[in-house]
Amino acid sequence: MYVKQIALAGAISLAAGAAYADGHATCSFENESEVTMLSAAFEAWVAVTDAMATCGNFSPELDQEFRTKQPEGFAANPSLYQLGGVSNGTITPLLNAGTIRPLDDLIAEYGQDLTPNQLIQIDGQTMAVAMMVNTQHLMYRSDILEELGLDVPSTWEEVLTVAAAIDEADVVDYPLGATFASGWNLAQDFNNMFLGFGGTFVNDDNTPNVNSEAGLAALDVMMRMTEYMDPEFLASDSTYVQQQFQQGRIAMANLWASRAAAMNDEAESEVVGLVGTASAPLAMEGGAPATTLWWDGIVVASNISDEEAANAFRLAMEGVNSSTVEAAPDAAIWLIEGYEPNEMSAGAIATATASPAPTAYPSTTQMGLMHTALGNELPAFFTGDVSAEAALAAVEASYTVAAQEAGLLE
Repeated sequence: MYVKQIALAGAISLAAGAAYADGHATCSFENESEVTMLSAAFEAWVAVTDAMATCGNFSPELDQEFRTKQPEGFAANPSLYQLGGVSNGTITPLLNAGTIRPLDDLIAEYGQDLTPNQLIQIDGQTMAVAMMVNTQHLMYRSDILEELGLDVPSTWEEVLTVAAAIDEADVVDYPLGATFASGWNLAQDFNNMFLGFGGTFVNDDNTPNVNSEAGLAALDVMMRMTEYMDPEFLASDSTYVQQQFQQGRIAMANLWASRAAAMNDEAESEVVGLVGTASAPLAMEGGAPATTLWWDGIVVASNISDEEAANAFRLAMEGVNSSTVEAAPDAAIWLIEGYEPNEMSAGAIATATASPAPTAYPSTTQMGLMHTALGNELPAFFTGDVSAEAALAAVEASYTVAAQEAGLLE
């Protein structure tokens, strides 16, 4: 199953020109039916759901654990949620279970303002409407690097060298932060580094391929990173790292572009104007930035009536239009008409337009099984319980069992 790659460069070529304003425009229709939605909780989803809420009768649930709740919620009949916020890394279980519906008829009736880049097509049908693109890239304290006379690092070896200099200067609690929380986050940071070293997750016959030179190299760099990180790094997710930056506790991190706007939020950040962005560092010379490209967007449940689906989709369109961009222009790298890049989007743009460019996260059943296996087995390496080779062997064994159960392997 293949989801088309949305190039980040496409996001920055959209026509701009709408006058930015405070607050959302009023809803274009009065929503008289209750609509429920489950999505992630970062700033872009807050902006989108705030816009949808102007229509009334809307109950959004913003939860960073959405990916674990959506499959069961959408499998209920009727579905517990009419709408879902997904990405190319979280849509796959819903596709495999058949719990989200094709959107082409609804787009024809209510989606005239959508751009081609927003239409996520799978097997010839549009299954999601993307609102933004995302990637993990380098964020850094520009004042600290300037004070110490350090250049912005462009490779992971340079990141470690700069981290050592910051550590010696003792100007911040921890030179590095990273989304190493056990489970999905740790697996994703491995994915980034593994791809940066040219790794391939599975072979053509669906057998695993992470216990390799690229896999060992990825774990080596990641373990060396921990020398400069908060000792509680296995509890460090995106929100944790964002808050470490905002509180002035870290100097660098490979963090999601969707978190960049929060650095300049005067209501919660102590480092307004002091955080810069740059391309995700290279793992090896001549390689692509060690990261993946993502999109986030909206899906509609299958296990609801056609009338409920039409009403929910119409409401969703209120959240992904130019009014949202006007109200929250810096909350995301929007795939919506009216978006104009700002200085905090520079790192994401540099990442996506690198040559060679990073790949889109693979939205496949195989990758879903591999991601789960990585999240389950890699923490033992970082706690010192097993070697890198043993951890990767355990990943491959776990993946193999899951792939056999899924019918991908005999």
